[in-house]
Amino acid sequence: MLRINLRCVLVVWVVILSESLSSAGRPAPPSRPDCFIPCNENCQVDIHCTWEPGLDPETPANYTLHWKSNHSERQHAFHGTSLYGLILRRHFSSHDNLHVWVQVKNQHGSVESGEATFNTAEIFKPPPPEVTWSVREPLEISWTSSCDQLQHSLGSCDVRHRTGAGQDWIQEGSFHGSFTFHSPRPCSVYEVQVRCACDSGLRSNWSGSLWKSSIGTAPVGELDVWRDCGISPQSSDCVLTWKELPASQACGLILGYAVRLSHLDSSVVFVNVSTAEHRGPLVCEEMKCYLNSSLKGVSSVSVSAYNAHGASGPSHLSVPVTVKGDKQKGFYLKMTEDNLTVSWNFSSVLSENLKEYVVQYKLTGSPLGQGLDWVRVSNSNTSAFLKGQFKRYKPYQVSLLTVSCSNLSSGSSPVQHLSSAIGFSHQGTPSRVPSFKVQSIAVSDVTLSWEPVPLLQQNGIILFYQIGVNRHNVYNVSSSLTSKQLRVHPGQEYEVWIRAVTAAGPGENTTVTFNTNPHEDYVYFGLVLPVVLSLVLVLVLVSLSCLCPGAKTTCPLMRQCFLKVPDPRNSHIFRKVKNQINDSSDWICVCEPHPKISLLEVVEIQSWAFKSSLKKTSNPEGSTRPADRDRSSQKDRTDEEREDTVTGDSQRTDNKYRAEAYSRIIDSDEEEEKGEKEEGVDCCSSSKELLETGYEKHFMPTAEEILEAV
Repeated sequence: MLRINLRCVLVVWVVILSESLSSAGRPAPPSRPDCFIPCNENCQVDIHCTWEPGLDPETPANYTLHWKSNHSERQHAFHGTSLYGLILRRHFSSHDNLHVWVQVKNQHGSVESGEATFNTAEIFKPPPPEVTWSVREPLEISWTSSCDQLQHSLGSCDVRHRTGAGQDWIQEGSFHGSFTFHSPRPCSVYEVQVRCACDSGLRSNWSGSLWKSSIGTAPVGELDVWRDCGISPQSSDCVLTWKELPASQACGLILGYAVRLSHLDSSVVFVNVSTAEHRGPLVCEEMKCYLNSSLKGVSSVSVSAYNAHGASGPSHLSVPVTVKGDKQKGFYLKMTEDNLTVSWNFSSVLSENLKEYVVQYKLTGSPLGQGLDWVRVSNSNTSAFLKGQFKRYKPYQVSLLTVSCSNLSSGSSPVQHLSSAIGFSHQGTPSRVPSFKVQSIAVSDVTLSWEPVPLLQQNGIILFYQIGVNRHNVYNVSSSLTSKQLRVHPGQEYEVWIRAVTAAGPGENTTVTFNTNPHEDYVYFGLVLPVVLSLVLVLVLVSLSCLCPGAKTTCPLMRQCFLKVPDPRNSHIFRKVKNQINDSSDWICVCEPHPKISLLEVVEIQSWAFKSSLKKTSNPEGSTRPADRDRSSQKDRTDEEREDTVTGDSQRTDNKYRAEAYSRIIDSDEEEEKGEKEEGVDCCSSSKELLETGYEKHFMPTAEEILEAV
């Protein structure tokens, strides 16, 4: 039993599914046919029928017009694919009642429309009447019908009117020959249409529209005044522009505009421009006008439109525009060929007295007064939508500005520029970079510079630049940069190219070739520089070795200069810096304030002369020095012990010590000169006198040491 029920359920589902599929594919039924006999100068003999398609008119289908009369059961048909069909005169009589319907058919099935029933003598349709404005009343129309020509009398007529495009029609009926607008709204433009019927038959189609303004008054509202400064918001070379008043506000023909210019020097200039002058300073096109003169030096303006009945209220504008810092972030735009959508988020930088936003776009490169449009947006909105015909591959600068509340003293509203951006309705590949050159070449790098692609030749937003080196390495460089430093190898030839890249792809390459410095520079510096440094180092080492205490062994050529070094304890200069010597590696330069420098004459003494001199002065024990030498040595040892024991008052000790020791160093040349004057004996004539002098006994070497050196 359960199996039978399941089978029945499956059969029912199959039937329902097939019917739903067949109904889903069937065409929708068309409207009831509208049939009439058209009459112009003479009425035609055939019946014209029209109908509307169903809900799916795009599905291909065939239409068939069916009809039959009361006197015959025979059906007639007219086949076709259009929404129009004919019933020929031979298929009906002059006073015949017809039943007409339409059948539509496609591959999924067919369906019929509702049936229309009429008498063939009552479906005459006269042509639309001719309507004119009456000369007697300002808002009265009259019309004439062609019913007389059709041998029929005029029936009633219908009138419909509205006060602006897009408004709903107001329809009134049963008028004969004329219609008057009672209590019309002032400063309104009325659009009127009329249709009529004869004493028998159908009503005609609606006549063409007529427009007329209501009772003449001065223009209402204010002009939308703005300024065109090109693509620079701070440019002083601007022109004044405004949008024409719509017909509902113009209240008739606008005869001209009154312009008041307030300059920075407090002077005021009035300009009256007429719309009748085609070559004057006023230029009007595409519902916008502008003055063909610069606003340089103008602080604020006001403009009024006037007609034969009066002028509108003045519209004020502050010409100088202040810039809100740098380019603000949070400004977005999307542009197509038909519209522009802009959005922003600047709530943190807005003032409290914000009146409204202004979104404007300017075709880059177009003259002042042309290629500009703008729209005003409420201060509570953060987006705007503009319609237009935006050219492909052409840059448009889109800007966002704010208008603050009016200044009570001048009546002008301060304008502030927030942000700008470049937009393209359609992007293409950019043009080639106009200039690409080598700025400088170093040993291991090269600096390249280029000129950016001009805005009018970019064909899109430049995302970045690509630099290729010898067809191997490609670098992406920011579009804001105009130079790039690359690493190179010496002594090679390079071929470098650059190109701009947009969303549509890269443009053409601009190529430059150059050679880097040869590798010999490295060899030259690598060989010469070490040699020079080595020579300098050798000279320094030689100098240091000659100045070292051990110069006797390290500098044999000059050891005679350092055979005997004066005892530094005998110089107060060395005692003053004694405490400063903490590190043996430190270099200390000690200079006496006014040293006495004498030129010593070196006299070569033969070895036999020293030997004979030594024989005369030697003691019995074979000593090489007299008794004074022993006393001098003993005195030196006493001085050393005395200096080591001094730990207290250094000043007192130094004074006493200088009195006992060699507080005044006597130059040997002075002693020799003194001896020559007193005794008239040469310094070399008596070796005993040379050896007995106190200074020489203490500092100069002995004869044995001199002989050893020789």
